[in-house]
Formats: sequence, structure tokens, C-alpha cells
Amino acid sequence: MATNNTNNNHTYPDDFKCPISLEIMSEPVILSSGHTFDRRSIQRWLDAGHRTCPITKLPLSDSPILIPNHALRSLISNYTTLNLSKPSSNQQHPETLISILTSKSSTPEVKLVAIENLCQISKRDFEVRKRLTESGAAAAVLGCVKIKDFVKLQEKALKLLLNLSLDDDNKVGLVAEGAICNIVGVLCGGGESADGRATAATVLTSLAVVEVNKATIGAYPNAIWGLLRLINEGCVRERKEGATALYALCSYPDNRRRAVECGAVEILMNSLSLGLERAVEVLGLLAKCKRGREEMVNRFNGCCDDIKTLIHVLNNGSSRGIQYALLTLNSLCLSSEVICVEALREGVFELCLRFLEDDNEKVRRNASSLIKVFGGAGCV
Repeated sequence: MATNNTNNNHTYPDDFKCPISLEIMSEPVILSSGHTFDRRSIQRWLDAGHRTCPITKLPLSDSPILIPNHALRSLISNYTTLNLSKPSSNQQHPETLISILTSKSSTPEVKLVAIENLCQISKRDFEVRKRLTESGAAAAVLGCVKIKDFVKLQEKALKLLLNLSLDDDNKVGLVAEGAICNIVGVLCGGGESADGRATAATVLTSLAVVEVNKATIGAYPNAIWGLLRLINEGCVRERKEGATALYALCSYPDNRRRAVECGAVEILMNSLSLGLERAVEVLGLLAKCKRGREEMVNRFNGCCDDIKTLIHVLNNGSSRGIQYALLTLNSLCLSSEVICVEALREGVFELCLRFLEDDNEKVRRNASSLIKVFGGAGCV
């Protein structure tokens, strides 16, 4: 990962730099306003009591969600390893590559070469991405995504689509071009490779930064179902990227209900029991809606193993995993005395007392809330 060295900052694109610190981002996260910041910088801003976006000055919720920008983090990491000197003399000009890509006479094999080159240069060059979109090349890229019997072309087209989606101005435009249809097609059986399906999920995560896109993607037939299928049946990377995309979509309330109706609770709990910690983050969001709580209460009341799975996260998970496991238990214990008693029996109260000394403020707050739930229920 890139190091925060101000002397080297000039060699990096501006969109790799945190708007607050002006340093290269080591852990980029997306605020609900749609802007990306380094986690450390924006967390300091929020911890200082600010509840507005540092850029737009628009108000934020009391507990702003920070969504990891995996796509940008990957780009920064890859860029760091590249030779930052002048491109070789045999590298084709972007305009030539775009012309090849958009030409109706270009064969799929020729388009693959153009896309591979465009993937490389568009990673680090905003101007190339801008020229790609202004030239109408997005439609040609989406056309390549649909070619499922040419796996390499589909994979590279998806990666180029991911590069294009990094720019805020492109996110709505790509959806208008029909990107969701093509991406969902890959998720639901039109993708012949695990790499392609995982990248398709990552593109959805990137597009879902924009609030209106969350609603559009969630309402699109089989979009949420396709992500759940990826989480349920995919390899490790597919499952992680699928869960990340579903989390981004479920920050929009209507999508939580849609996810529950698609069987998300069972799939996420099964995945969590198999070690996919990111699943608990989505469960924490689903527990905020009535349908989600009802589904979980019905399941948990008859399955002590599910409570033990959440407790396993409390004992062994990351700080973020613990935060969402506590959030989920908080909602469930408020809704069911049976679950509340079972959680106490399994030692959750003692764990909460320990978490009151945790370094993470959200973990401390969620632990404190759950202790109050136990006390309010007369269980302690």
C-alpha cells in the first residue's frame, strides 16, 4: 500500500489523496455524501463531533457509515508497484485504443488488446477515463461484458468498467447506459469465471456510492438475489465482494426488505458460521428493519447455534465484526425475551462489560446499549 509521504505525493493522481490530509490514502472509505476519505482522517473529523461532510458541508446521520472503498484501495496499491516513469515508446495512444474499442469492425480479439491497454492506463489517469466516457466507449465496454463465451474479454471489460466507475460523475451515467443489466447478467449465470463475478460485485459496490443508484440497483430484478447467490455459492473472493456490495445496497432501507425477501438471513447466517465475517455487517443492517428482525427472531428462537455464531464473532472477530455482532444482538434481544435470556446464558453480558474498555468507540457504545437492554428486560 502507498505510504503517506508528502514528498512523493506529486507522483500520484489527485483522486488517490485524502481531501482532508492531502496524503495518499492507506484505507479509503466512502462517506454517505459519496466522497472518499482516508479512514483515519474522516474518523478524526467525526470523533471531533462534526456531523457534516467536510466537502459538501451537508448534514450526516448521527452514526455515519463508512464504506470501505476496496476498488480505490486496490488501484492505489497497484499504482504503487507500477513504473512511474514515462510510458514506453511502443504504447498505443489512448485515442487509438478508444477508436479500436468502439469500431464495429474490430474483432473481439482486437478489442481485448485495446481493453487490456486501456485498463492499465485508466487506472492512473483521470483524463483517459474522462475521454473514454465522453467518446461513448462505455457502451462498447458494456457490450464486451455481455460476451460470456469469451471469458478473458468479459473479465477485462468488467475491470475497465470498474475503473470508469471510480469517478463520481460516471456513476449515474453508467447506470443510465444500462450497466446494471449487464452486471446482474454476470452475477446470475452470465459470468464464466469467479474473477469476473467478483469484479461484477465490486462494480456494484462502486456504483452504489450514489444514493439514487442504491435504489435503482436494489429494485432491479435479481440484483440482490444475484449477490446472495454469490455469497452462498462463490469462492472466498466472490463471497467477500458479494457481501460488501450487499452491505452498500442495504444502507438504503428499502433494500433491506428486499434482501430479507430473497432469503438473506439464512444465507448470511450460514456464511457467517463458515467464517465470512463480512456477513455480520449486513445482518446488523437487516436487523434495523421490521421484516429483518422478525425473520431473525423466528430463526434464532429455534436455533441456539446462531447465537453461538454471533458470540464467536464477539470472541474472535475484528473490531468491525464485533461492532455489528453487538448491533445485531441488541436488536434481537430488544425483540425477544427468549433470545435475551439465551444470550445471557451464553455469557454475552460479561463480554459486554469487557467491551466497555474497548478502543473502538462504536464497540463501547453498542456494548453499553446491550447492557441496558439486559437491564431493562430484568434479566440482570
